[in-house]
Amino acid sequence: MNPEFPILELVVARHVEDLAWLGRVPENFQITVYDKGDGSSGGIRLPNQGREAHTYLHHLTERHESLAALTVFVQGHPFDHAPDLHKTLRALAEGTLTINDFYWLGFLADTDDSRGRRLFVPWSKNPDRHELQLDGFHQELFDAPGPADYRFFVGGQFAVTREAIRHRPADFYRRARVLAAGFPLAPHCFERCWDRVFRSDGMAGRMPPGQPTAYFKPIKRLNPSCTTPTNPASEAGSPPSPLPV
Repeated sequence: MNPEFPILELVVARHVEDLAWLGRVPENFQITVYDKGDGSSGGIRLPNQGREAHTYLHHLTERHESLAALTVFVQGHPFDHAPDLHKTLRALAEGTLTINDFYWLGFLADTDDSRGRRLFVPWSKNPDRHELQLDGFHQELFDAPGPADYRFFVGGQFAVTREAIRHRPADFYRRARVLAAGFPLAPHCFERCWDRVFRSDGMAGRMPPGQPTAYFKPIKRLNPSCTTPTNPASEAGSPPSPLPV
């Protein structure tokens, strides 16, 4: 291993968010901020396009030969979707959480169909009720037809190993970066298939069979029987099943 390359790296996709929370990140992590806003973070400036998907793919493209052993990808304010992020980062820094391949961050696992009609269309932040084109997106990104349904953790945040990233060449991520900036609603499409980008099944051993939605923390408005608390350390230690694309 090249000693110049970090063991742990946190990649933050910022727009205008306050990044004071980075002061609590364990010192074991190298922190890389990409800034698509006013540049006040002092991070690496990028054009404001493609949301966090474009940011992640920029890092995956430009750092393909100098990746950390494990990279955690998050948004500028990651806690709405991953309220236990600090706990997870501490566990990674202390070695009590091991990730073999790919690991979704967050507490809500859900399922959407290839047109986004189950989740995206009725979403409160989609007032015009646009549909996704995941079938066309999947074909363009992976050169293969996609599934009828996509299971994923809401929020588009995850941790992934260098080896999993290198399952695909830098040119794949370069083309994906272009797709993130140009394909209709591409960031929402990527959110649903990040594990597939790294040839991993991020839901293996996590989503209960036959259950389209799972909460990994108690939700007050739900019946306790609908929640599915888990032990992330035990999950992350299990090798994921490879996907065909």
